[in-house]
Amino acid sequence: MLISAMAHRPESEDCFLIDAHQVRLRFKTALGDIQNVTVLYGDPYWNLPDETGEYHFTYSKAPMTKIASGQTHDYWAVTVKPPYQRIQYLFAATDAEGKTILFGDRGPRVDTEVERIEAANYFRLPYFHEIDRTKTPSWVSETVWYQIFPERFANGDPSLNPENCLPWQPEDHPGREDYYGGDLQGVLDHLDDLQDLGVNGLYFCPIFKASSNHKYDTIDYLEIDPAFGDKALFAKLVHEAHARGMRVMLDAVFNHMGYASMQWQDVLQNGQKSRFVDWFHIHDWPLLPYRDPTLGQGDPQFDTFAFGPGMPKLNTANPEVQAYLLEIATYWVKQFDIDAWRLDVANEVDHHFWRQFHDALIAIKPDFYILGEVWHSSQPWLNGDEFSGVMNYAFTQQIEDHFLTGVSDAQTMLARLSDQLMLYRDNVNSMMLNMLDSHDTPRLLTVAGGDLDRALQALAFTFLQTGTPCIYYGTEMGMAGENDPDDRKPMDWSKLHQSTWQRVHALVALRREYAELLGNGTTTYALTDTGLIKVTRQLAGQTLEGYFNTTDQSVAISAQPLLQQGFEAGILSPKGFIVRAQ
Repeated sequence: MLISAMAHRPESEDCFLIDAHQVRLRFKTALGDIQNVTVLYGDPYWNLPDETGEYHFTYSKAPMTKIASGQTHDYWAVTVKPPYQRIQYLFAATDAEGKTILFGDRGPRVDTEVERIEAANYFRLPYFHEIDRTKTPSWVSETVWYQIFPERFANGDPSLNPENCLPWQPEDHPGREDYYGGDLQGVLDHLDDLQDLGVNGLYFCPIFKASSNHKYDTIDYLEIDPAFGDKALFAKLVHEAHARGMRVMLDAVFNHMGYASMQWQDVLQNGQKSRFVDWFHIHDWPLLPYRDPTLGQGDPQFDTFAFGPGMPKLNTANPEVQAYLLEIATYWVKQFDIDAWRLDVANEVDHHFWRQFHDALIAIKPDFYILGEVWHSSQPWLNGDEFSGVMNYAFTQQIEDHFLTGVSDAQTMLARLSDQLMLYRDNVNSMMLNMLDSHDTPRLLTVAGGDLDRALQALAFTFLQTGTPCIYYGTEMGMAGENDPDDRKPMDWSKLHQSTWQRVHALVALRREYAELLGNGTTTYALTDTGLIKVTRQLAGQTLEGYFNTTDQSVAISAQPLLQQGFEAGILSPKGFIVRAQ
């Protein structure tokens, strides 16, 4: 028995409330080491007399279920409902030889009745406070997002075109400074097309006044970029989206500002006498001009996003900066009724500010969705007082590594996916944004080596996962593209309603039809004897199963699929999949 591998943290992803009365407990043991685990639990103040009349802590027992196996650990879980909204608990782990160890707050103990009633070694959840960490916006888990890069989605109003705007050519390979004239009118013109596709969440890259085509170098957060339109047009777009049952998420760039912003220009002009000097992290005076090629390399004069001198980092510990950003965050909710913020470079902003941000938005709109851009393990931001979820790159990278590039085998992928799911509470997992590509990555079809079947197989697997899926604009058109800026080509509207569009549409339709199950149900993985990857989703007696053939051999399987690719006469071909109801 490998006791050193046992682990549990109270009030974390290992112990969290389902509601005001139920608590979910998880326990980790070494892979393949433990035969069964039982949780001993009870009320901290509930004592009953033994046969001698002496009062002792009285416990109940609940068997735990092994819910997943990762790369190094097995994960066990159980949901219990104590009578008084508080609990203390201890784990009893038994190996194949029948040896049992007790694992509690103060470490492992030999399994004796004396230790079982020793309250000091019990983990405790002193009271079930049903606070924000148990409350997530329920609509998110039923949403299929669609990411729009506004400058490349559609040109609806040529009168807004920037100077030297290029002709709309989807086959182009854009340069970093190129413009094609995409705008908000173009999005409005195609809302019905997006509704036909079936998506019900629109995630916009930045739309505020900025110097670049990507708009991540904000000049004015309170103005729509004039190349995109104006506030009246945006208000109409939100209204029309809501009328179609679509939610709207905007991109907030609060880690840094643009070089041309009024605040940074004031610092450049007035130096240390600027009233905005403490809005930034400046280490060396006088500031060199932006055109200096050495600025931002090696030992920069001021903190920036990466080493980009055109995007000076904001000092979000400054109360003036906090007030300014909170005004912006709440303005677009109060005035335009947006439903969500996606937070750019969220991991580089301090936690104190994000807690203020969370509280300010939830006070206005309790079901507001807050999505952070974090590319790594994100527990510090996901405790209920900062973000609802994060862009789940760490999870979807495992899918790409197996389905698209073959870097990992199927068993490794499933173990890594299990490890990722166990990093977070169940309600947090349902809020994670699952996307295989974006404006920051090569396109899905390109990563798949141009193999459309392989790309759509990976997309189908992603759509069956816990979390809220997202499609990058143009995926439904079969668009390809290498990394930035090639992944930001003008949208190819000539492929609307054609074969690739139809296949993506069918996948979206399945996700929407089984939204509650796929958004909130349990997830289990397995490899069949024939090498198929099996994912099972269950909720309230309803079950969906997906089988994915990533081998190089055709496999016989009996099924009446709801959705399929490469399946005919009971044979599932390589790169094929089926989804069936049980």
